[in-house]
Amino acid sequence: MTVAVLREPTDAEVRLDDRDLEFKTCRGSGAGGQHRNTTDSAVQLTHKPTGIQVRVESERSQHQNKEKAMRHLRAKLMEMEKARQQSETAHARRTQVRSGDRSEKIRTYNFPQNRITDHRIGLTLHNLQSVLNGELDKLIIPLLNSENKAGVPSGAL
Repeated sequence: MTVAVLREPTDAEVRLDDRDLEFKTCRGSGAGGQHRNTTDSAVQLTHKPTGIQVRVESERSQHQNKEKAMRHLRAKLMEMEKARQQSETAHARRTQVRSGDRSEKIRTYNFPQNRITDHRIGLTLHNLQSVLNGELDKLIIPLLNSENKAGVPSGAL
């Protein structure tokens, strides 16, 4: 048996459109006597956009089962959205951090030879001290030109 404990979201947190929901009713399974055999109290709820299905038959009333199914569906949708956001965040972190291999280096500062090399565009300058003093135009302008030619969104390099 598997048990999942999900936080129960409010109506405001997860909005459900009635057009996206499909309700089915049927008789509950198992023992229950005459009431269970004659009433369609079990509810199966399907969220069409995601295909998530929830079935509830624990209560005697169809109305109560429907409310409970809606709560379960909201909780599942909220968990699904949370997992999607975490996946996006993890992907963004992986792309920003990278592996740190030498093949991913961006710029090399060579102090003994007074040289700075930007490996992304293959630019080598022999005025390291002026760049360190803040004279960045000779480095930044070729980077921006390279971005514009490649169609890279500004700030990605």
